[in-house]
Amino acid sequence: MDAAMEGRVSLRPVDSLDVTILVDNAIDVLMAGSERVRRAPLHPDLFRRVPLIAEHGYAALLTIKENGTTRQVLYDTGLGKDTLLHNLAVLGLSLAELDAVVLSHGHADHHGGLLGMIQAVGRKRLPVVLHPDLWRTRKATFPGGIELELPPPDRKELEALDAHVVEDRAPSLLVGDGVLVTGQVERTTDFEKGFPTQSWLNHDGRWEPDPWTWDDQAVVANVKGRGLVVVSACSHAGIVNILRSARALTGVEHVHGVVGGMHLTGGLFEPIIPPTIAAVEALGPDVIVPGHCTGWKAVHEIARRMPQAFVPTSVGTTIAFR
Repeated sequence: MDAAMEGRVSLRPVDSLDVTILVDNAIDVLMAGSERVRRAPLHPDLFRRVPLIAEHGYAALLTIKENGTTRQVLYDTGLGKDTLLHNLAVLGLSLAELDAVVLSHGHADHHGGLLGMIQAVGRKRLPVVLHPDLWRTRKATFPGGIELELPPPDRKELEALDAHVVEDRAPSLLVGDGVLVTGQVERTTDFEKGFPTQSWLNHDGRWEPDPWTWDDQAVVANVKGRGLVVVSACSHAGIVNILRSARALTGVEHVHGVVGGMHLTGGLFEPIIPPTIAAVEALGPDVIVPGHCTGWKAVHEIARRMPQAFVPTSVGTTIAFR
């Protein structure tokens, strides 16, 4: 992995990118596909076998092709210990060509399947790319006083599996400079204010506010003749901030595709749906696949405002960018 240049990275355009949704909140086995969108295949014995699993988590497999070479980057690993591996098996997919794993941030619904996946792949020194703040022990307080624990991965267990942990706050490049990891995203909008009710257990054993989730990072590819494809798991940094950052880092203006969670669900975040979607719409993506924590109100509004670009998510879906 190469360190990105300060202020601007040289993201090499790739011939094609397939994004396969391996873990997400929703599944519809009868959902129609298209020339660009391939849904999970139907089997005659669908209702006799264990189906694909949906859960409150996220994982996406990026398959990059160039000059006859195929490379893979796994972005997040879902919540359940075995969900990712189960869905890979049902889909008949292999991680044999996996170059690296990128963790979007430290919440458990994005790293729960990490240890099982590394064991299954069996590769020594498999790069696991993350932001240093990912190791924070966190909690979020919800209305009524409910505190939701947000534990980080187990670092000792990860190191015991001989994974190559790569910690970086800065942008970085993978797979021969064909995939960008944004690193820490600059916050530039006045309406994306992070996760206001989140706190972390500091080194003195006291809880302190942690609204910004600085470890939140996305992955980006530049598809030849199309533009940027940005995959974000939760967008705690704010999806508009993330898209702006991707454009600024690469110097590529056009956002061709946006895939993943936008964290616009629930009473705390629904008020920022209008400015968020207006700003995304102004960027003019050709394809938008909102998932995970985007929330039904925001998804409906995206479908209404950007009907030609909108693609509904479903576990097992592959979106082809080429």
